[in-house]
Amino acid sequence: MQFPFRRIVAPLGFIFFLAGAFFLMSVLDTASAAPSGNVCLLSSTVSERSCQASAQSDFWNALATCYNLSDASARKACQQQAQADQKDALQSCDDQNDARDRVCRQLGGAAYDPKIDSTKFSGTLTNQYLAYTTGTTFVYESNLGQHNEVVVTNNTRNILGADCREVHDTVKVNGDLTEDTLDWFCQDPDGNVWYFGENSKELQDGLIVSLEGSWTGGIDGAKPGIAMKANPKVGDVYRQEFLPGVAEDIAEVLSVTETITLPGFGTMINCIKTKETTPLEPDALENKFYCPGVGLVRDVDLQTGEVLDLVSKTP
Repeated sequence: MQFPFRRIVAPLGFIFFLAGAFFLMSVLDTASAAPSGNVCLLSSTVSERSCQASAQSDFWNALATCYNLSDASARKACQQQAQADQKDALQSCDDQNDARDRVCRQLGGAAYDPKIDSTKFSGTLTNQYLAYTTGTTFVYESNLGQHNEVVVTNNTRNILGADCREVHDTVKVNGDLTEDTLDWFCQDPDGNVWYFGENSKELQDGLIVSLEGSWTGGIDGAKPGIAMKANPKVGDVYRQEFLPGVAEDIAEVLSVTETITLPGFGTMINCIKTKETTPLEPDALENKFYCPGVGLVRDVDLQTGEVLDLVSKTP
């Protein structure tokens, strides 16, 4: 005996198959429409399609939850919320695509494929703007209650054949630990500091709630980026990390003649000011300030108004 449900599911499955086929064809058509040789725009296009597919997947999963609500009004409200969330997610995909296209206009259309010769990279970081000397602890405080400690450890991690320095970064908000991250940095022979990956944990009430943003060079196609150039110049734009959909931070040098005054450090001159963004969060915008011989001294979140200042550096 064939149940009616099976007779319904069979044609639906065929419909979903056709929808998937048309979706794949649209991806290939859109990709082929990208300018010849512009790998950056092509990557942007297929990343948007991935984002859209994820939004659709989340929508169907949400509906599955809604169908299991016995109360009709609650079920309807759940479905309406799922539709609203889907609309917001698809809009976010469009915004991310626009942001990636802007990055492509800045960086050009070439593939991002830095050549890493592990024999020429070192975990000894001597860059004057990001001198992470082993044993140093940086403490930052913000106007919104954030307490940030950055400890340069004795540990190294071998990534892509290079022994990178491990830096332990923790964030507390009003005394509660909210972020616990291990970052890995290496320096090339020219003095540029490269970012090779991070293990980032977000916490709530002492429990890990997310590993979002974690990546390691060489795993799943992730590639290192530049954390700080040896000789930054106004107008420099560079990737700080690269794993589509996970790690896409971009930095731009705005000034190399900033003056910053902080208690305990006095007045520091010829500091670097950068603008840091990510297509994954198109509205996010930060200005960071790095001073010679000290390192990162100020981080300004232009979206929230939070200002994070260096309050101590030991030894």
